[in-house]
Amino acid sequence: MLGNNLQVKKRKKKRRRSENGILFGSIVLCVVTLIAITISLLVVFKYRDAKIETMTVMNELDELRMKEAVTYTQEEVDALITGAVEEAVSETTEEVQEDFLGKLKELILSGDGTTAMLRYFYPNEIVVADSGQYYFFPISENLKHNTYDPELLAFDEDMNMEYYENGEKISHKGIDVSRYQGEINWKKAAADDVEYAFIRLGIRGYTKGEIQQDATFRANIEGALENGIDAGVYFFTQAVSVEEAEEEAQYVLETIEPYHLEYPVVIDVEAVNNDAARTLGLTKEERTQYCIAFCEKIKEAGYTPMIYGNLKTFMLLLDLEQLEEYDKWFAYYDEQFYFPYDFKVWQYTDSGSVDGIGTAVDMNISFGDLSAE
Repeated sequence: MLGNNLQVKKRKKKRRRSENGILFGSIVLCVVTLIAITISLLVVFKYRDAKIETMTVMNELDELRMKEAVTYTQEEVDALITGAVEEAVSETTEEVQEDFLGKLKELILSGDGTTAMLRYFYPNEIVVADSGQYYFFPISENLKHNTYDPELLAFDEDMNMEYYENGEKISHKGIDVSRYQGEINWKKAAADDVEYAFIRLGIRGYTKGEIQQDATFRANIEGALENGIDAGVYFFTQAVSVEEAEEEAQYVLETIEPYHLEYPVVIDVEAVNNDAARTLGLTKEERTQYCIAFCEKIKEAGYTPMIYGNLKTFMLLLDLEQLEEYDKWFAYYDEQFYFPYDFKVWQYTDSGSVDGIGTAVDMNISFGDLSAE
């Protein structure tokens, strides 16, 4: 009898522990559920407010962007991307949505980042990223556009870019070199089908402003010409006045006087990101006028002037409308160029390989024979 009573008491005690456990679990579940609901509500309201704010920013920025070039902060750019995605998902067919979101995923996974997304979302504008800011430029109809079809570009087996029309290659293979390539075996370079070379003639120092000749200029230009490679030259400008720009041009003309050049004489316009740079405070108008002064002096001497630069150069540093008459040499490292306006030469990589050169070298493609001009 005593044994039976003990078993009953044990069962009752076990049942109470079980009931307490269930009660405690229920309380925990309720608390967790309450927290989840609260968080969900906060997210919904926050998303709603963010969406309203995003669309407001989008509308305001779109109106401004269609009229003139504008600058965006990272926060505003995030709003642009969010708005573009929401619009594409809400206002298109399912098939278009899948294509769009697939492209978005591709851009994210490629690691190209925000700039690539913006250029994809806004194909009718030129997007330039610089120093944490994003610049949007409406594509101008006042400037001559290039007519190159990106679909006609192709790499050969050595990863040299080529351009074809009607199945025939019309492009020309070129390089540009300076002292950073060291001693070059130009005979081997010529055998590697290098047709032309832009050779750095010199620079103006960005702190003291002294003009210096490139240490390998004479060896390079003589080596190229002796091996049947057409040559052009370029000068890295840091002029801070019209007089200095003309001085640079005169120095170039005196230096190339002993040589017969078939290719253009180029002014290299790039920003120096250093607080000590003499050109740090120059305006777009000032840089443009110095560029014109250089090119006019070169043209007066019977040579073809050309301007070298990248997106930042042509969109942020110079006024292209005032430079329409001069040939452009465009630097953009990708499988396709990102520039709607006319240019004669495209520098498509800074990590090319050419026989006779022991370092990486800039590779260029021209869409015609510049020596014929």
